[in-house]
Amino acid sequence: MPKLTVLPHPEICPEGKVIEDAPSGVSICRTLLDHGVEIEHACELSCACTTCHVIVRQGFQSLDDASDMEEDLLDKAWGLTSTSRLSCQAKVADTDLTVEIPRYTINHAKENH
Repeated sequence: MPKLTVLPHPEICPEGKVIEDAPSGVSICRTLLDHGVEIEHACELSCACTTCHVIVRQGFQSLDDASDMEEDLLDKAWGLTSTSRLSCQAKVADTDLTVEIPRYTINHAKENH
């Protein structure tokens, strides 16, 4: 299983975290939550907000392409980069990943999702 490394975040994960056994095929967000990293996820992992936005610092090429819906939402995310993803949509593949949780989030949750 690949390793998922979370860089330190002042409130959510001050020490950072290394998940040695991240399961392939599971979203980054679900994996983080299952390992005690309380990343925001206002829409309950339904691709209807941007609160679970992460910046993939290593392993970005191993992820499936973002859907049009995810891309549209990412356009509204704070601190968007070329390797930004919604962690509820990006699934761990077979390559080690390093992610950064941005300092700020913007909740653009859609009603009726």
